Amino acid sequence: MNSVRNKLLLWLGLGLFSIILLAGVALYFQARGEANQIFDYQMRQIAASLPRQAFSPISPGQQFPELEDEIMMQIWDSRGTVIYHSHARGAMPRQAELGFANVRGPNGMWRVYSAQIGNTVVQVAQPQSARDEIAAQMAVKTVGPLLLLFPLIGVLAWVAVSRGLAPVRRAAAEVAARDMNSLQPLADVGMPQEIQPLTHAMNDLLARLKHSTETQRAFVADAAHELRTPLTALRLQAQLAERAVEEDERRAAFADLKNGLERATHLVHQLLTLARQEPDALSFTAVDLRALLGSVVGDLLSVAEHGGIDLGLSEAQGEEHSNEGPLWVQGNPDALRILFNNLVDNALRYTPAGGVVDVGFDLSTAGSCTVVIQDSGPGIAESELPRVFDRFYRGQRAHEPQAGRGGFGSGLGLAIVRQIADLHRVPVQLRNTGRGLEARVSFPLSTNPAG
Repeated sequence: MNSVRNKLLLWLGLGLFSIILLAGVALYFQARGEANQIFDYQMRQIAASLPRQAFSPISPGQQFPELEDEIMMQIWDSRGTVIYHSHARGAMPRQAELGFANVRGPNGMWRVYSAQIGNTVVQVAQPQSARDEIAAQMAVKTVGPLLLLFPLIGVLAWVAVSRGLAPVRRAAAEVAARDMNSLQPLADVGMPQEIQPLTHAMNDLLARLKHSTETQRAFVADAAHELRTPLTALRLQAQLAERAVEEDERRAAFADLKNGLERATHLVHQLLTLARQEPDALSFTAVDLRALLGSVVGDLLSVAEHGGIDLGLSEAQGEEHSNEGPLWVQGNPDALRILFNNLVDNALRYTPAGGVVDVGFDLSTAGSCTVVIQDSGPGIAESELPRVFDRFYRGQRAHEPQAGRGGFGSGLGLAIVRQIADLHRVPVQLRNTGRGLEARVSFPLSTNPAG
């Protein structure tokens, strides 16, 4: 199991054990150095305590009372004759060099001190293993209590880590106890500083999820309300068509039913379009506004010709760009197509026969391109301009479409325009010019993606 607590305890235990081990090794070498100094001093004192007159031959095996068992001593005269050695077996090799030296002898390395006393040479030797043993004993005596305390330190570490992770468990329990509709932020009071970034990120996610959920609920409620009327009208129109007896009456009833179906189809289409634009993450790329508007105008030319409206794409205003060159902006091409299709279609619906809908570009502001859609319709009452972008809002203009133009309004066209504009972070404005309604959408120009 991938547990943070187990990992913390494991690394704390390994780290503590490694520190104790390194401390023991360091103490061992320090104690060995100190032992060497003490025993070297002892060996010099032993040699210095011997009498200065010439030694007489001493029988092998006789020892000075102050010598310890692990110390070996031998004495030879100027002729090289051994006149004394402390141990009957394993005599040390003669060391001609005076002073201290490390010599390999019986049972390993020996520390040897040689000094000349009168006409004799005294050699005092001690096995290095004895010194190492004493250093090891000193290190073990120092580190031993720490090793005995290791279980207690482990328990304390377990308690400390468990208490440190307790806020995380409380937050997890709080989230687990919630239902799917509880999107209130998590309480971060008393949370450790290291955990607060996680709780802040979680609260930010919950806030965005709450906003999205509330938006979806409002959309579903509004959509259900708006669909209720056209569906009720369709049912009534179907009943009237069933009860119609005369041919003219039946023809009129089916015409009303057809118009109702077109209205319901348009409303559903707009609702689906608006729902697709709800997510706040769209893939953006370089879009040529000139080519995109040309395609939108081309798609709606047949609608304009059917209504007797002059629809065209005018030249750009301003000298910054060539009228033939592309106008690159960053955006989602499908969403922008929906935006401009709704604006142009809206202009066509409320422009009378013989009128004009002009789509153009304003490049008078450096680094910016404004798409301008001007119609010659009745415009919108000034009091209604602030509300026409609200969902399902239909003002006076919506109730006066031009005949024969499919001029029923769902109150969603301009709401979709605002939604897409907000996703692209571009302003969209409507104003009455005295000769119709003008829509303006401004984009910051981008560099040519080809280089």
